[in-house]
Amino acid sequence: MRMSALPGVDMAGFSYRGDGPLVMRAIPHPAVTVAVEFGDCAFDVHAAGRSWSGGVAVGLLPGAVDVRVRSVECVQIRLSPLVVPAVFGMPSAELNGTVVALDDLWDRDAERVRERLHHARTWPERFALIHTVLSRRFQADRVIDPEVAFAWRRIVATRGRVRVGDLAARTGWSRQRLWSRFVAQIGPTPKGAAMLVRFDHAVHRLAGGHAPAQVAADGGYADQSHLHRDVRAFTAASPGASADEPWLAVDDTAWPSRGGASFL
Repeated sequence: MRMSALPGVDMAGFSYRGDGPLVMRAIPHPAVTVAVEFGDCAFDVHAAGRSWSGGVAVGLLPGAVDVRVRSVECVQIRLSPLVVPAVFGMPSAELNGTVVALDDLWDRDAERVRERLHHARTWPERFALIHTVLSRRFQADRVIDPEVAFAWRRIVATRGRVRVGDLAARTGWSRQRLWSRFVAQIGPTPKGAAMLVRFDHAVHRLAGGHAPAQVAADGGYADQSHLHRDVRAFTAASPGASADEPWLAVDDTAWPSRGGASFL
């Protein structure tokens, strides 16, 4: 199930109780992702040679994250980098390329939220609970530069097909200043963010059965080899293998919006 929460925040509910462990890879996505597990269920996240058990916050990552699920019930939250400062009191840049245990991010609140989610009877109740938690934490005065916000929105609106020089000209900043402020507040460079957004759109189209050559042409890639290199850089797999990733199949159901992707 899926539910929209605050502007720039989206939530989905996941439940798995299979006969054995399920191994999946979380494909990079242009949002900060938070997974809040509850009950007696558990999952392990593996990235960059480290492991985390249970709830995590995942920043904008340059590569896929391995997830091993024994059984799980969790609420997954996706946050636009533009609202991360208001929700977490820090820019998304501080989470860039990292995985953080939910207990480290929310302290004692994490366990209280898990307990309340466990006792909630329905997914709508759980979504409402998370909405309340995020709303209580929301600090309206924690905002990023309007110029940086404009640049991010343009990158998303163009599906990554925008020149950094054009973004700088539109903001009135120099290319160097936009680059510096964007990295400090969002995390990746504007070019890196554009590559991630373009990849996200492309890999969802591949998962939807579109031919790589057509995806490359429509997505602004120089050619199919360019698409292949980008997909392999983000997933360490070929476009064909990436299109079959179980996580992307879940995306189509859990986050039903344009192209399977859901972000602001």
